This record gives sequence, C-alpha cells and structure tokens, in this order.
Amino acid sequence: MNYEIVHGDILNQDVEVIVNSWNRNIIPWWILLPQGVSGAIKKKGGTKPFKEVAKYGPIPLGEARVTSAGTLPFQAIIHVAGINMFWVATKYSVTHSVRSVIQEVRKNNFASVAIPLIGAGSGNRSEMWSLDLIKSELEHIECDAKVLIVRYA
Repeated sequence: MNYEIVHGDILNQDVEVIVNSWNRNIIPWWILLPQGVSGAIKKKGGTKPFKEVAKYGPIPLGEARVTSAGTLPFQAIIHVAGINMFWVATKYSVTHSVRSVIQEVRKNNFASVAIPLIGAGSGNRSEMWSLDLIKSELEHIECDAKVLIVRYA
C-alpha cells in the first residue's frame, strides 16, 4: 500500500474521511474533555459526530465506527478505539485500529483518508512508536485509497 506522511493539522487535509483516535466509548462523550484530534473535531465540527458514535455503545479495542463529520468538510469520520481502559495504546490497539480503518475505507468506497498518530498523546505513547506501528501495519494491507499519516505540526 502506498501512503504519505505529512505534517500539519488533520482537519486541513484534502481527503474524504478523517480518523479520530477515540476511546472504547464506555465513558459518555459529554463527560470527557476531548484532547488532540477529538478536541479539534469538537471545536470545529461540533458535537454531532460524538453523539452519533455514542449510539454504537462500547467499541471493542481496535475496532472502528463511522459517523458524519458534523460541520467539517469531510464525508465522514472513522472513530477507532485506539486506547484501552487504562488510557494506554498498545501494539494490538494501534495495529487493529489501522486494519479497521482500512476496512471501513474499502467498505464505504472512500477514495482518501487521513490517519493521525493513533496512540500518541492521550494514548501515552511517543509519536515515533505510533508512526512505526502504523507504517508497519499499512505495509501489510492492500488498498487503492490515498492514505495520509498526519503528524501534527
């Protein structure tokens, strides 16, 4: 699979869909103080995507759910359960999140997706740890969509 690493804000990428590295969806979204990508989505896109993802109930670790993009200029947001109940990203949570994202991209015929560094930040892992796992997993997956890995700058 071809992918590109870019530096910038995930909300400024020219793609059809973005990925939100979310939690397992057990704590109600309105109790949380979203940080990182989630915080930016809530601030610029509103609460609609979070209300929609809440309707799915608990999300198994590494799985993904698709919602609208609220007022953001994307076709959708793919939320992945990228951190465990202890707010820590694991190799399993990141690699399975990447697989789940690509499955949703294929299933929904999205032509392009922007993926943040799942597990960095709120997942208590370093950017390089996350980047290395995402790149390694993408190298084992076939997909024709344009994939951007976004390093926040």
